[in-house]
Amino acid sequence: MAAKRRRNILSEVKGYRFSRSTKKRAARDAIYHASLHAFAHRRDKKNDFRQLWIARINAAIRAHGMRYSAFISLLKEKKIELDRKILATLAKDRPEAFNRVVTRLK
Repeated sequence: MAAKRRRNILSEVKGYRFSRSTKKRAARDAIYHASLHAFAHRRDKKNDFRQLWIARINAAIRAHGMRYSAFISLLKEKKIELDRKILATLAKDRPEAFNRVVTRLK
């Protein structure tokens, strides 16, 4: 039973470095800390992507002589319901479609 428990713990830490991948106690600690960080980082990931989308929109909108905050407020004012993810994708992959959105706002 102990060997099975050890095997299961060590199978979870495949790819870890140094003693974390070979010793049960170090592996158990590594699993514990990894799960703590995984919870927090799932939340952080959402914020990271939002920041990336805002940076992409801002870079694309500066070429049109506007600021990000003014652009977003105009979107809300004109009731154009495109979220930041869609706008960032348009700005990066489909600049002609993004230009149409901007000209509609002006």
